[in-house]
Amino acid sequence: MSLAWRNLQKPFYLETSLRILQMRPSLSLGASRIAIPKLTLHTRHSMPPCDFSPEKYQSLAYSRMLAIHKQHLSPVDTAYFRKPLLLHQGHMEWLFDSEGNRYLDFFSGIVTVSVGHCHPKVNAAAKNQMDRLWHTSSVFFHSPMHEYAEKLSALLPEPLKVIFLVNSGSEANDLAMVMARAYSNHTDIISFRGAYHGCSPYTLGLTNVGVYKMEIPGGIGCQSTMCPDVFRGPWGGIHCRDSPVQTVRDCSCAPDCCQAKERYIEQFKDTLNTSVATSIAGFFAEPIQGVNGVVQYPKEFLKEAFALVRERGGVCIADEVQTGFGRLGSHFWGFQTHDVLPDIVTMAKGIGNGFPMAAVVTTPEIAKSLAKRLHHFSTFGGNPLACAIGSAVLEVIEEENLQRNSQEVGTYMLLKFAKLRDEFDIVGDVRGKGLMVGIEMVQDKISRQPLPKTEVNQIHEDCKDMGLLVGRGGNFSQTFRIVPPMCVTKLEVDFAFEVFRAALIQHMERRAK
Repeated sequence: MSLAWRNLQKPFYLETSLRILQMRPSLSLGASRIAIPKLTLHTRHSMPPCDFSPEKYQSLAYSRMLAIHKQHLSPVDTAYFRKPLLLHQGHMEWLFDSEGNRYLDFFSGIVTVSVGHCHPKVNAAAKNQMDRLWHTSSVFFHSPMHEYAEKLSALLPEPLKVIFLVNSGSEANDLAMVMARAYSNHTDIISFRGAYHGCSPYTLGLTNVGVYKMEIPGGIGCQSTMCPDVFRGPWGGIHCRDSPVQTVRDCSCAPDCCQAKERYIEQFKDTLNTSVATSIAGFFAEPIQGVNGVVQYPKEFLKEAFALVRERGGVCIADEVQTGFGRLGSHFWGFQTHDVLPDIVTMAKGIGNGFPMAAVVTTPEIAKSLAKRLHHFSTFGGNPLACAIGSAVLEVIEEENLQRNSQEVGTYMLLKFAKLRDEFDIVGDVRGKGLMVGIEMVQDKISRQPLPKTEVNQIHEDCKDMGLLVGRGGNFSQTFRIVPPMCVTKLEVDFAFEVFRAALIQHMERRAK
């Protein structure tokens, strides 16, 4: 099944209110209020059609669900919105709530639904395997695990050919930490500030986003280093990023010579010289930081950083939990966009399209060194159901050309949303690659101070009220994360853009009062 059938005869009409919006001049912090017809959130933009009707919701009442949540579930406040959505059903890039309202999902269950909600081929593979065999554990052989291992290994370059199947990104990064220390016989591991590598007791040492830090000791042997963020960091310019959209910061660099990269490398060297032992275990890096708000590094930075780490006896780990499986478009893996070859690769989220599954891939040499020191075992890792689903996901990505779709639609989306930076002073940066986009909100472009969370919350609510679901990121929750399923179309990007733009106009009108 290709994407073509989903693009046929999809007329896209915007309401009169949107035509009015297109006539407005750009709005900035200093813009005066303009006496023109007001857009209200009660005016729904015409959504692209969807060939699916959800079942009628017949489960717990919303009030009952709130009571159960308060009494029996974690008190940590993770739900979006003042009144959290009660979602009932999903189909490809669409979600439906308990009242039958339809939403365009541009967050993909936190960058997890790769090929579309309840994709028919993935569903069929799951159902067929459930009728045959759910679970055995790895003390027995079963064909889905071996078939999947062969398919996945074919997508990775030599010598990354040994696969450890686990259940989550945190578990994968836990194991990668153990591998690095077992192989190097050293302890210290470096990760970027702003990095998110998991929320387990072990990986919390690698994660450097404030809300995930605890007041009790943890993360022994983990050391943070400056994130080479070319928008919010001290250095950056107009040629730094591997992206169709660059920062608007001035620089005197030639396209093939990035001074910002050199300065960030000096900071990395400083960490190696002052904050860790002479020999280290490793260095973790996301090809693009996800939780921190889709932060990209200067081109060539990771290549030089990897070389410095290996000089100290460490191994290099690419965390592909959010960037892998074709999402970035130009390459199947994020590390390939940096022209580097890691020693260990971790992956999760999109690997199973929402089913709990993860993997660590490494070299035979590193795998053998772990086996000599640890009898690693996972009860559920590599179970028949997960592997059948994983194989189906890989087949769908290939059959429907979803990596190419990520490249084409993602570039279209980036260039379209970048127009908002020129129109609104509170849009500080638009960045990303493929179908992984960040829109960073600021008080103004000069200070680049984060837009207050209360204001970002309201824009977020307005998008939801108009039928668009997006994510949040950044240390101050100031960045909108735009990461739809890889089956998304340009038509749906147009709808998302108009909704987001309308939400920004609504916000500027509130500020002007």
